[in-house]
Amino acid sequence: MGFISQKITPFLWFDYQAEEAARFYTSVFRNSKITGVTHYTEAGHETHGMPAGMAMTVSFELEGQSFTALNGGAALHLLPAISFVVNCETQEEVDYYWETLSEGGDPLAQQCGWLADKFGVSWQIVPAALGKLLGDPDHEKAGRVMNAMLKMKKIVTDDLKKAYHGA
Repeated sequence: MGFISQKITPFLWFDYQAEEAARFYTSVFRNSKITGVTHYTEAGHETHGMPAGMAMTVSFELEGQSFTALNGGAALHLLPAISFVVNCETQEEVDYYWETLSEGGDPLAQQCGWLADKFGVSWQIVPAALGKLLGDPDHEKAGRVMNAMLKMKKIVTDDLKKAYHGA
């Protein structure tokens, strides 16, 4: 594994697609790279059951955040209760991440900016305006924003603003 300097690193269990997933994620996010790959060997084969030479762990960074992906087989699965939030400054960013990460994913999991990608990893694609609008001290305005958001799959900032203003 590559050197990891942060205290806590998300560790993602994949059946056999750890390297494919890491390559996909590093292609989606601009400031990203694979930092290390370890491989299974014959040692321990009776326990892990993986072919020698297959990637065991893939360390990578997305926008400065370190991750590790493991090819662990089908014993465990990713859960949608854990997700990664992508904070977006513009609607163009929301659109890009939404379209790219949701392609081939689970359309049933897509609500309120939440999606599951083709590897089963959950993401929340969130425009910066959402927190400000939901946090408005005027509870009526914030409530309209909440109601609008709950009806959305991909969050559309202009629609949130229309709801905020009562349109």
